[in-house]
Amino acid sequence: MRDLTPSPSYEGTRARVASYFDGTATRVWERLTSDAPVSRIRQTVREGRDTMRALMLDQLPADLHGARVLDAGCGTGAASAELAARGATVTAIDISPKLVEIAARRLPAGLAGQVEFRTGDMLAAELGCFDHVIAMDSLIYYTQPDLEAALDGLSARAGQITFTVAPRTALLMGMWHAGRIFPRADRSPTMIPHDFRSLNVQGLSRVGRVSRGFYISECLKVTA
Repeated sequence: MRDLTPSPSYEGTRARVASYFDGTATRVWERLTSDAPVSRIRQTVREGRDTMRALMLDQLPADLHGARVLDAGCGTGAASAELAARGATVTAIDISPKLVEIAARRLPAGLAGQVEFRTGDMLAAELGCFDHVIAMDSLIYYTQPDLEAALDGLSARAGQITFTVAPRTALLMGMWHAGRIFPRADRSPTMIPHDFRSLNVQGLSRVGRVSRGFYISECLKVTA
């Protein structure tokens, strides 16, 4: 059985991601996830994320009344709102307090009783058990051992996990290597590309890939 205790590498990456999203990125992500005008490059990211979110939500029942769902890495809360609108009881958690504040502020008033917003580690056992977990672009920064351990830990407490990884495409690998050669203080933590076929996770299946300009992400699913 794989050790599910968070590793030093997982905790280090989590700290870097938290620092980024609670620092220079907060205003960027608040704008990107709104209807505000953005650059052409960021527009492709917005469109890609919207398409991916819809693809992920399509993996869950249209009627979620009576279901408990974890939005792991909820960001500014778009998926949490859609899940609640389907009737789910949602735990929306993110490591960035500033993003959680935005998510809570944006949630329609009529759905307030269905969503619990929390700041912290999306893998925390104290969150309890869930019928479904979605993790959109919140596991893309972790090494394969840390990703596999995270999925094993969540699988023990959820019927289904729908999540994304950065696929090992030529474009993304080029961007990954360029990012390592030319680091910049305000650049986001480096994504770790994965070939889903190499992941040692029981019940894993591929859902599909979304590629919109500068947004490339692959949707996978783990079913108990």
